[in-house]
Amino acid sequence: MNRCAMLGIIVEDRSQIAELNGLLSKYSEHIIGRMGLPHRVNGGKEISMISIAMEAPEDVISALSGKIGMINGISAKVIYAKK
Repeated sequence: MNRCAMLGIIVEDRSQIAELNGLLSKYSEHIIGRMGLPHRVNGGKEISMISIAMEAPEDVISALSGKIGMINGISAKVIYAKK
């Protein structure tokens, strides 16, 4: 059964973006939409905040989030719609 979810991603190490984009491309059939916002935090460091809207089986969403979270310098969390 498919679930709708929002995957929130924070990129603190921009050198890892190619690996992140590769994963998102691999899961593209489950991605409804994507929005990314660059942000300069105090001290001048730039991070990227990305939101991914998905519809997929829960194990697929969880697997993508886990793989993204294993990339150094990138954090990911999922919010699921109520069933």
